[in-house]
Amino acid sequence: MTTLWLSRIIPDQQHRAARRDGTSAVALHHRIMSLFPDGVPSAEPRRHLGVLFRTETGPHGNQILIQSSQEPDLTRLPDQYGQAQTRTLTPFLDAFRPGLPVRYRIAANAIRKPGRTTREMHRLSSVVPLSGLAADEWWTRQAEAAGLTLTTLHSTPLDAAHGTRRDDRQQVKHARTLFEGTALIADPDRLRTRLAEGIGKGKAYGCGLLSLAPHKASA
Repeated sequence: MTTLWLSRIIPDQQHRAARRDGTSAVALHHRIMSLFPDGVPSAEPRRHLGVLFRTETGPHGNQILIQSSQEPDLTRLPDQYGQAQTRTLTPFLDAFRPGLPVRYRIAANAIRKPGRTTREMHRLSSVVPLSGLAADEWWTRQAEAAGLTLTTLHSTPLDAAHGTRRDDRQQVKHARTLFEGTALIADPDRLRTRLAEGIGKGKAYGCGLLSLAPHKASA
């Protein structure tokens, strides 16, 4: 099984680079990829290294969560960028078993891609962001495909991940919804695979990182 690492960075908002990275999902993507060796033998280094990330507000303020199949070198962060630490997820992943209750959280790009006829009839774009019940149904399907059986679900619309790509100056924008709640593990092997791969689109820009934690159901 692939080893996964989870890193947590709490940026110092007084640091100019940290503030700049916080305004652009593209800039943050480049910052995170700079923590890994150059010259990865792949046309898709993010996918090769299994890098996924999510920004959120934690008990100590804004934070960046990074999951990867290779341990990042946090010393590559600029001096005084913020607090950072890394731990392996292996013991937790090894403990997966059918029926195990867990808490989950994911900021995902819930979308649908209507066919040509539907697009022309309703004048829709090729990608339609989902919200409300439609987004919840999208996540329920994704969770089941990932080996989870949801027991509770709460969803919250988030600001879109956005920025400007360096190479072609193309604008990037991915709608995001935060899904969180509780679930039971149905298929441990499939779940480990989907955790490593990420779920949905926009994975290079802060979408698709599924976080799990043990959950003790109340009596």
